[in-house]
Amino acid sequence: MIARLLCILSYNFNKFVILDVYSKLTMFCTTTTLPMDLLPKQGSLKQEVESFYQIVSESNDQKVGILQHEDQQLQPSVSKKSEDELSRVQFMSSSNKITFSKKPKRRKYDESYLSFGFTYFGNRDAPHAQCVLCKKILSNSSLAPSKLRRHLETKHAAYKDKDISFFKQHLDSPENNKPPPPKIVNTDNESATEASYNVSYHIALSGEAHTVGELLIKPCAKDVVMRMFDEQYSKKIDAVQLSNSTIARRIKDLAADIEEELVCRLKICDGFSLQLDESADVSGLAVLLVFVRYRFNKSIEEDLLLCESLQSNATGKDIFNCIDSFMQKHEIEWEKCVDVCSDASRAMDGKIAEAVTLIKYVAPESTSSHCLLYRHALAVKIMPTTLKNVLDQAVQIINYIKARPHQSRLLKILCEEMGAQHTALLLNTEVRWLSRGKVLVRLFELRRELLVFMDSAFQLSDCLTNLSWLLRLAYLADIFTKLNEVNLSMQGKNVTVFTVFDKMSSLLRKLAFWASSVEEENFDCFPTLSDFLTEINSTVDKDICSAIVQHLRGLRSTLLKYFPVTNDNNAWVRNPFTVTVKPASLVARDYESLIDLTSDSQVKQNFSELSLNDFWSSLIQEYPSIARRAVRILLPFATMHLCETGFSYYAATKTKYRKRLDAAPHMRIRLSNITPNIKRICDKKTQKHCSH
Repeated sequence: MIARLLCILSYNFNKFVILDVYSKLTMFCTTTTLPMDLLPKQGSLKQEVESFYQIVSESNDQKVGILQHEDQQLQPSVSKKSEDELSRVQFMSSSNKITFSKKPKRRKYDESYLSFGFTYFGNRDAPHAQCVLCKKILSNSSLAPSKLRRHLETKHAAYKDKDISFFKQHLDSPENNKPPPPKIVNTDNESATEASYNVSYHIALSGEAHTVGELLIKPCAKDVVMRMFDEQYSKKIDAVQLSNSTIARRIKDLAADIEEELVCRLKICDGFSLQLDESADVSGLAVLLVFVRYRFNKSIEEDLLLCESLQSNATGKDIFNCIDSFMQKHEIEWEKCVDVCSDASRAMDGKIAEAVTLIKYVAPESTSSHCLLYRHALAVKIMPTTLKNVLDQAVQIINYIKARPHQSRLLKILCEEMGAQHTALLLNTEVRWLSRGKVLVRLFELRRELLVFMDSAFQLSDCLTNLSWLLRLAYLADIFTKLNEVNLSMQGKNVTVFTVFDKMSSLLRKLAFWASSVEEENFDCFPTLSDFLTEINSTVDKDICSAIVQHLRGLRSTLLKYFPVTNDNNAWVRNPFTVTVKPASLVARDYESLIDLTSDSQVKQNFSELSLNDFWSSLIQEYPSIARRAVRILLPFATMHLCETGFSYYAATKTKYRKRLDAAPHMRIRLSNITPNIKRICDKKTQKHCSH
């Protein structure tokens, strides 16, 4: 059509007019606007041009012009009179043919599409398809019954037979009427700041040095991104702030957010219990760890309350003042404290015992408890003299080798040549209760290698050839291994007093059974001793049997002293469905609530599925009176496991190479079950930039 117009123009006008019109046509093809007043105004030519403009304008709404170079297609049929003018036109046209491609078809939404579970989203004239079930938005081209039906049958096959009323009711529900939340796109600086906090959080959890962020993590992240994507994305890693000082500030912000969340929880809880202990770190500071147990969101949680270093004295009053200042600062009520657990017994005098006394003074309803693991460790120390001598001699043999590095290296070479199961002995540590059983087992397993290795000049070398001594050693290895298993079963999180006393009750029954079995010369309950007797094809002397029986019975009586059996008025907490008469600790109203609770079949099913702590915490709303009493009984700590674990983490974090480190924020992050809200921390910052 452009060629036709040019032919008409060349027949009636000179080349300057043709050039002007041609430029206007080129502008029209790119901008879709052509001023009519700029076209030639002469008779039939004007009509030709106006008709051309009208045709192109109508087609421009539906077509997009694409220029293609096809010189062979231009063959205008003109008279001889216009051949010279036409030749002047042809040299100015580099794109002699204009073709038009169709715009994509815009589908309309029909109310019948709701029968396929779809409504419209966006502009009604050119809408998108939105599924009322999964809220997925499809393009406008998907507004076809076949495509909508396919989505319904493949993604929501369970609803493919539903009628339109079902989808209409689902569409009119309040949840679907809520406006979609606005999509917030973070800037590069905001994303870099959040990434910096996330990396700092993982560094604090791992206990690594702050310099690992810039020296290791960032280079590794850049290498991974460069290999997986390209260098352009790798350069964005440089915006993440991971310097030493930045990591330190980030960790403090994360710890402060966790502390803020913990304080809010303690303010709204009904009660809490404390566990505290004090120890010295590598720099000589007295470090105080205090853990708290409380109910939150249908469960009982355990978190680090505070980790503080005592700058001057470390007396009981100083420990109490440190805890009390934290309580006063955050406005936490002492009246909510129900129990304080420590490693100090009631008969002992010391700084921890003094601190517990001061806490009970400000919290009159609070009780105090002695760590049950400490009781267990004290009870198993008592044994007959003959067995105690064997234990001491075994430790001397181990120390003779472990205290001399040269001897340890020679023993390793010998064990490798003899094909032994182990190549080294284990060092006995008195403060580590679990080491005693492992040390004796390892010594007994390497007895042949030690017999070859030991010098005859060593005074205890004859013990390895003494059958009576080896029999006693095998028994000690077995009994301490069993005692260690009981000790480990009482450690962990959310351990209650009921759990510990159940374990001790089981151990007391086992001790009585083991003693009666040994009296009958049956040693099947002691595998190491039994296998050794089978290996040497021998029996145990009566003196050894009597010593073993004496030890087992004495151990049982000692455990009864440390774990006395009393009338348990709180047995209804352990299993409320076994209660048939009113417990003495309950009033009539609470017992009636307990009857209602035990008559509920759904509650009975939950009791078999949930832990004891979660079971009673989940009943606060339905049975508030009796459930709160049960939770108050379950809140006290049974052991000092959290403090012992906390000091192990503290020692691994604050090493001799990091003596000046303030490890309190790291402990807050590492020993807490609360995850910091990094998004909330970033929102509080008014400026987010990439500087270090």
